[in-house]
Amino acid sequence: MSVTNLLYLDGVSVSFDGFRALNGLSLLLAPGEMRAIIGPNGAGKTTMMDVITGRTRPDTGTASFRDEHDLTRLDEPAIARLGIGRKFQKPTVFEQLSVRDNLLLSLKGRRSPFAVLAARRETSEEGGRIDEILAITRLGEHAARAAGALSHGQKQWLEIGMLLGQDPELLLVDEPVAGMTDAETAQTAELLCSINRRHSVIVVEHDMEFVRALGVRVTVLHEGSVLAEGDLASVSQDPRVIEVYLGR
Repeated sequence: MSVTNLLYLDGVSVSFDGFRALNGLSLLLAPGEMRAIIGPNGAGKTTMMDVITGRTRPDTGTASFRDEHDLTRLDEPAIARLGIGRKFQKPTVFEQLSVRDNLLLSLKGRRSPFAVLAARRETSEEGGRIDEILAITRLGEHAARAAGALSHGQKQWLEIGMLLGQDPELLLVDEPVAGMTDAETAQTAELLCSINRRHSVIVVEHDMEFVRALGVRVTVLHEGSVLAEGDLASVSQDPRVIEVYLGR
């Protein structure tokens, strides 16, 4: 069965102690698409990702995956098993383990850190997958290094690689280039575009040059709903977007 919408949000609202974090939010993501989400602080970007991953249940509205799974009825582990993976802004890697062991630990079916620590041997299939992820993330020459010795940007790439180890259909990536050098930022744009050949991606970001480098459709959130949508050039010229976000 062909899937029209990989992700479908319709009329999603979430309130916390009287504050409406999402206000009738609607969003469509096609299979294979990469979308950039921008907007001022408090616009609802994090809450949106919390709803998609089952961390927060909406008060009202619909959230579905592949036109068949109601995300509002599933918990975080069940949604992860469906094929939705999330990378938070701050990288969380196992700093004492090597880059390669971090990736081994992340592979689908390798759930226990103790199993990896006790028997680090990888099957030929696992080794091939790790080599593939090392190539994608450009961390091959650092495979034997302790993750804690990596630069900030390299840790971000490792965590993206660990997310790929779970082979999610949809990746949610939160501010991946915060704190990166210009060179690392450019490499991260190349990395995500490469990942997008096989996975759908939602990127939440504030860095407009990075969003421009991605060259994808942009959704602007404001006060919990969609303010504007389109390519970056068109939304950047929208007077409402300039007023609430770009003009600040």
